[in-house]
Amino acid sequence: MGTLAEEIFSHKLRRTVEQGETIVVDVDRVMSHDTTTPLAMQAFRKLTGSEGRVFDSKRSHIVFDHIIPAATIAAATLHRDVRTFAQEQDISILQEGICHQVMPERGYVVPGDVIVGADSHTCTYGALGAFATGMGSTDIGVAYATGRTWFRVPSTINVHITGELPHGVYAKDVTLEMVRRIGVDGANYRALEYTGETIERMSVSERFTFCNMAIEMGGKAGLIAADETTRAWLQGRTEREYPMLQARNPRYERVVEIDASRLQPSVACPPDVNNVVPVSEVEDVQIDQVFLGTCTNGRLDDLEVAAKILRGKTIHPRTRMVVIPASRTVYLEAMRLGYLEIFAQAGASVGTPGCGPCIGRHFGVLAPGERALTTMNRNFTGRMGDPTSEIYLGSPATVAATALTGHITDPRNFL
Repeated sequence: MGTLAEEIFSHKLRRTVEQGETIVVDVDRVMSHDTTTPLAMQAFRKLTGSEGRVFDSKRSHIVFDHIIPAATIAAATLHRDVRTFAQEQDISILQEGICHQVMPERGYVVPGDVIVGADSHTCTYGALGAFATGMGSTDIGVAYATGRTWFRVPSTINVHITGELPHGVYAKDVTLEMVRRIGVDGANYRALEYTGETIERMSVSERFTFCNMAIEMGGKAGLIAADETTRAWLQGRTEREYPMLQARNPRYERVVEIDASRLQPSVACPPDVNNVVPVSEVEDVQIDQVFLGTCTNGRLDDLEVAAKILRGKTIHPRTRMVVIPASRTVYLEAMRLGYLEIFAQAGASVGTPGCGPCIGRHFGVLAPGERALTTMNRNFTGRMGDPTSEIYLGSPATVAATALTGHITDPRNFL
């Protein structure tokens, strides 16, 4: 009897666990990507020696997504070394998009799973009712070796969302409002459990956006209980059996109520994700580059929203636009539906699925003093390039509208 986090751990350990308890759990999946695997490899070798083997090569996953294709000699060398390790361990390298999109797409995440990854946004998988969290590379190296890790069962903040989304307001706008309310450290080592009629009506893609940004509040995990929407999304992706766990008489640390019907399009202003204001307050801010993509908003429905706004139009001559689908699957479907052609005709640069400009590695780095509006999850100083550049965060619709005007723009003007 407890929160969804407590229910998942209780199911996994086959006994009742409570918040605050320290537990050791067998994990269902371990993941690292091209920039975090090298340190995980070091920890793994120190623990197991040169002949050590990962606990299960089929449940160990390495994804090349942060600097793909390699943009520097250093990145190419890193990729080479990781490929050698993967071959030795019989681990298949996934090179088809962002880890947090590819893992669920391939059916590697199901309700009730416990998953650890060497990337802070591993919490995204909680949208499918799994307890998933990011860890440092050393802890991931240990998990690769043992298939186990430890947790202090977190207390839970319930974010209860009700109301219909107004015209021009999207899941990203609601998520930004949530971060504004809770703060960038208001959920440190807590689980965030999202409930309410608004969440129940949302697609899995929209739910990914909420759970993805749990870490922006310091959260250990973001969680949405599995339902028929989850089951429908997983159909054809996995043959694994899974539990449909729900919170039962939970004791929440606190409840945050959000009435989505009262919201309007918003942006997070630099340098903090919780510095959120209505679009109308910053429409005079000129933008040098817009970026549509990332593990937060690079899915097909995000591209569709932007394509509808950009269809038959041309981006502002002062503004660059970068579009990167979150995965190969998304890329191919967006191509089939004509979205990529719309972006290219509008003057955007369409890139290989991956992270790229989100972390300032390639394909859209910012120069000194430049400003970007993006669908990313973070706007930290220097994240996309020069430390004097500025990053604003918004929905795919706000990003597309801004691409047309050259300044932050209310998407309702184009919808």
